[in-house]
Amino acid sequence: MAVLSDPISDFLTRFKNASRAHNDHFSAPFSKTKAEIARILKEEGYIWNYEVDTSGEFPQLQVKTKFVDGTPALTDLEKVSKPGRRRYVGSQEIPRVLNGLGISIVSTSKGIMTGSQARRQNVGGELLAFVW
Repeated sequence: MAVLSDPISDFLTRFKNASRAHNDHFSAPFSKTKAEIARILKEEGYIWNYEVDTSGEFPQLQVKTKFVDGTPALTDLEKVSKPGRRRYVGSQEIPRVLNGLGISIVSTSKGIMTGSQARRQNVGGELLAFVW
């Protein structure tokens, strides 16, 4: 198993690659952070479902990608905060993605949530990614 310097970027890249290749599912090593991101992607309609597979030596996050009429629900995504360059924003500085057509994912003191949820709860945090 390879050591990753940025496991969140790896998870998001696997998601983008699976969508573009029209794969109906993909797997990634499990972590609580990735599971929370998958929960948000499910709530926002970018994936069908996700589950944790503990049958192997290491737990895996199994994600079922979503397609609408053969077109991926995911158009694109952009990783914002990286290990060498973290980006922190206040609640009023959280950008809107494509005028509300996409979502931003923010890691806050109250957990990982979408940018609109963070704005409503008036909390800022680390801006992880934009998804549209």
